[in-house]
Amino acid sequence: MLSLAVCAFPVPLENLVSANYAATLRNERGGLINAQLKDPVPGLVPNHSSIRQSVMGLMNTLNPNILVEVLYLYDKPARSKTESAVWNEKQKLIVFNQLTAISTLTGIKYYSASRGEMRIFYEYSSVIDPKTKQLLSDPVFTQPPATLTIYARQKDLTFGDNIYRYDYVNTADSVLFVQENVTALNYGIVPVIGKGNLRSVMAVIDCGDKILIYAASMAKAASVPGLSDKISASFSNRAKAVLQWFSEKINNNL
Repeated sequence: MLSLAVCAFPVPLENLVSANYAATLRNERGGLINAQLKDPVPGLVPNHSSIRQSVMGLMNTLNPNILVEVLYLYDKPARSKTESAVWNEKQKLIVFNQLTAISTLTGIKYYSASRGEMRIFYEYSSVIDPKTKQLLSDPVFTQPPATLTIYARQKDLTFGDNIYRYDYVNTADSVLFVQENVTALNYGIVPVIGKGNLRSVMAVIDCGDKILIYAASMAKAASVPGLSDKISASFSNRAKAVLQWFSEKINNNL
């Protein structure tokens, strides 16, 4: 679960993260992970004004006791690299439409630390009408809208069958979506995250021949001994699964 940004012009990686982070991202395929409990402080947010403002605003509003961040560098397919290293409108549209392709999350897998094996993340995932709960097709655009809100019904094997809201904002140099839980989340039979107490963010920034992806999940979870650690580990592995899903989709379509 996780918000996202796509730039109209490429931004050098070193303008977005520290020199040490840039070197690590270029040399290690696993990316960077920051997981914190109790009084978490974001440490991997790119130096991008709209993304930073969004993340810090969510932190201040939610006051979470769990935060998991992932920073990942993705190498664009050779066929999508242009001489100017700038995405054209068609490529940016493909990226945006992939972010709204909620149904394609159905069946993706993540590594379950508690079980020590790969496990289905979303048993199903579909856009819905928020009033009737009727299942809808994924929205497809010929031009990314300035703002967009969609609702989704998603069932995962950790938190069950729930409704989520996705808010997208498209500006000249970014596209941002934030996922929020509309229904309360349970861990088995234990209620752990109340309505609106989970925010998942994913940011994708054009860095020329590469894409910088930032993802974060923040939650105000119930205080149950030992449960926060399990939720934090679950968020980390689930974030990786979403990044893998997105990377594979754009790799096949760009």
